[in-house]
Amino acid sequence: MGCSLRNSHEESAKVSSFPLDLGSGLCPVDSLEPTSIKEAGNFFLVHKVTQSSPSPAMCFVAKVPQDEQESHIVAFSSEDGSRKLDDESTSSRTIGVRDVHISMRLMEDFLHLAKENTEKDVETCGILGAVHENGTLYMTTLIIPKQESASNSCQATNEEEVFKILNERSLYPVGWIHTHPSQSCFMSSVDLHTQYSYQMMIPEAFAIVLAPTDTSRSCGLFRLTDPEGMNILKNCMDKGFHPHKDPDNGNPLYEHCSNVYKNSNLRFEIFDLR
Repeated sequence: MGCSLRNSHEESAKVSSFPLDLGSGLCPVDSLEPTSIKEAGNFFLVHKVTQSSPSPAMCFVAKVPQDEQESHIVAFSSEDGSRKLDDESTSSRTIGVRDVHISMRLMEDFLHLAKENTEKDVETCGILGAVHENGTLYMTTLIIPKQESASNSCQATNEEEVFKILNERSLYPVGWIHTHPSQSCFMSSVDLHTQYSYQMMIPEAFAIVLAPTDTSRSCGLFRLTDPEGMNILKNCMDKGFHPHKDPDNGNPLYEHCSNVYKNSNLRFEIFDLR
């Protein structure tokens, strides 16, 4: 599944993304505590889930008013960072893939758990697991594996622990997430190869890049263009840092996702195996 999340960043690339504003709307990352958390008038209940293997997990349940439950589902714009209603977001290159729902809270909590590494200019990576229901994939699990990291790379270890969680819960490995502590929000050449390994198995798979020091775009949700980007990565045998040619038809090598939606009602678990 490509659990060996190797990502290095030798240069910046300008790809539009959704700016994650950690200071408004949702609870700031710095204020997260392992107790009841208030968010925009609502409370998150933080529970410790005891498990024999492989480690404890945290569950987060959002209490959203009944009349607001449907209105909180929006798409991430691929152009100007704004949020569009789901019926306004389409992409000719992503037609045919299933919708994916994710909680913004999951991304914020990942940043909180990665904070110590980020302050040391060290990357953090994780794997995203989803359940499939009625044609939609719901992101319900974040797994942070044991890992070896540097300022521009992150390598997961003990991958059997990740497979165990995914298999026990019948989860789809629909994505991966990692930080750029001091780099901008983009996909490096090595990131693209990691993304290819996910997207080859599951067309909906995407990568989340969180770049807290990037003032123009601190959060990006990316996928390879299909078939253009997928074909280029399929035929690339190079390792480490290397350039990739652009598709001959003028389309980008990778793009911002148009099939991923914010869902405030999702219950999710976090497994920090480090």
